[in-house]
Amino acid sequence: MAEVVALFVSTVLLRPYVFLFLALYVWAAAAAIGWRRTALFTAIAWAVAFTAEYSSTRNGIPFGFYSYIPATKGRELWVSNVPFMDSLSFTFLAYVSFALAQWLRLPSDAGAREVKDVRRSWPVLGLTAFLFMLIDVVIDPLALRGDRWFLGKIYEYPSPGIYFGVPLTNFLGWGVVGFVVIALFQRLDGALPAEESSSRGVRPILLGAALYFLILAFNLCMTFAIGEYLLGTVGILLYVPITRLFLTRYWSMSPVHSFVSRGAMSS
Repeated sequence: MAEVVALFVSTVLLRPYVFLFLALYVWAAAAAIGWRRTALFTAIAWAVAFTAEYSSTRNGIPFGFYSYIPATKGRELWVSNVPFMDSLSFTFLAYVSFALAQWLRLPSDAGAREVKDVRRSWPVLGLTAFLFMLIDVVIDPLALRGDRWFLGKIYEYPSPGIYFGVPLTNFLGWGVVGFVVIALFQRLDGALPAEESSSRGVRPILLGAALYFLILAFNLCMTFAIGEYLLGTVGILLYVPITRLFLTRYWSMSPVHSFVSRGAMSS
């Protein structure tokens, strides 16, 4: 047990950026869905992610075949042949995708009841799976080049894939994992007691949606920092429509927009 604790502490020190994003996720999720549901979401996402990674490194399902390079064994926590921090990162990536999907679907004046209904809806399930897959289109090619930045070379594919070295099956797998995580959470969400606060509306969801773009920006910055200009440019272009939707939605809910609208109506 002492060894596990020591390896966990070592993991935090080795991967501080992962745990910073994790802490921001916990804060954002707790504000939007409460502590019980945050704990439930974390458990589901980690379990599904670890199962998928454990399976893929053995039989190629659902991400396709790949393997982790055990260079950091003894320096960070591993669960079997999977680095703990890798499966853990799926938790906050899944949640921020979930939050952004809700943000794009909810009306600005939605109350607590409507927020719950949208959170458990099929459109949000499908949109989350898509957004979860899409952010990996930026993350995975960068992670594959981890030997050129502080991540380090942590995994490899048997043969290079078509998208900057990443096989398309990987992205399909991310869509499947995102779908399963949210479907399970939606199923169990209704079985939990009401949130600790009945006043939660749309605005707390913005924290998770904004964190999605913070994580995206971090990965794009690192992509350009290692000189992968084409990869970074493609990533930016992929996100132009979604970023525009997000900013339009944010503007429509801002006090400045309300003030301008009232001024235009009174003139």
